[in-house]
Amino acid sequence: MKAVLAFVRREAVLCIALACAAASCFFVPPSAEYLSYIDARVLALLFCLIAAVAGLSKAGLMRRLSSALLARAKDGRHLALLLSLSCFFLAMFVTNDVSLITFVPLTVMILQQAGLADLMIPVVTLETIAANLGSALTPVGNPQNLYLYTAYSLSPGMFFSITVPLCAVSLFLLLLFLLTIPRKPFAVSTADAQEYSPLHGRELVLHGVLFVLCLLAVFSVLSWQILLGVVLAALLLFDREIFRRVDYALLLTFVCFFIFSGNLSRIPAVRELLTNLMEKSAFFASLLSSQIISNVPAALLLRPFTDNAAAMILGTDVGGLGTLVASLASLISYKAYLRAEGANGGRYLAYFTVVNLLFLLPLIALSLLLLRG
Repeated sequence: MKAVLAFVRREAVLCIALACAAASCFFVPPSAEYLSYIDARVLALLFCLIAAVAGLSKAGLMRRLSSALLARAKDGRHLALLLSLSCFFLAMFVTNDVSLITFVPLTVMILQQAGLADLMIPVVTLETIAANLGSALTPVGNPQNLYLYTAYSLSPGMFFSITVPLCAVSLFLLLLFLLTIPRKPFAVSTADAQEYSPLHGRELVLHGVLFVLCLLAVFSVLSWQILLGVVLAALLLFDREIFRRVDYALLLTFVCFFIFSGNLSRIPAVRELLTNLMEKSAFFASLLSSQIISNVPAALLLRPFTDNAAAMILGTDVGGLGTLVASLASLISYKAYLRAEGANGGRYLAYFTVVNLLFLLPLIALSLLLLRG
């Protein structure tokens, strides 16, 4: 029972997705039509991207980047600036989750060593916001972008016309908030951050090539079937350990929500209700849904009920701000903070929520302007 409860706590979204999919099966009995719900391209691209990024992390690339940046920090504000901007830009290519997994635990350690533990809540909060907003720029930055980019068959130009203004304003807001971090001196040097493991050249080249192939497949230069075959063959021949590092729970969560949303679309009353809501405002429907079930499930659930790609992308990307569960990546930061000595979960949640709302409100206004334009 303890093991079951631990799994439920660790994979709460997957459990909710399983429950939703199972419940929907009572209204739409299982049949061969279920197979039409599953977007194989999205699952294949997501698997390949997760594997390539896990390989780059295993090769030591993320640690090398983080240690090189931290060694250059001069004071508390400069450290916050380097960390937040690193999360912002790194998330564009390796996802918000990986960006936070890389930097937040290291941030907690460095701030404690440097005698700046009182800056931990604001710095970790801004890192989290930076990763969630930076990841909005590219199709590979977060799972909902990859799904929506593929589902709506968007061109790169169409996609970036939506996300570039959002990320530009987000970066401006981030820099403004970083000015609130005091210039407190370090008690010790951050040069100790350079003690992490070195780069492993062979693994770095292998997974770097696979990552480039993933990008080519995302932008339809390479077919996803060829990509999947190449990635599977490369991992089987050269790095089987990566199979154990793939987030299969995320992939299964996608499958469950594909089934759930597919079944909902076949229930007349539910289909009519969701269609009406999305017709009134796909942006606010996706944004508000993200606050409750997080932005990835919201994208999977609501996409079949609207053709408004811009509203869905903006709604789920901006919707990653707000509550702690609005973006599951935010939970990574929260859990890392709670492991710190003297952590105050209630204080963190209060500060996190207020600052997220201060980012959220102007970005909602910007999104509405973009949608009207």
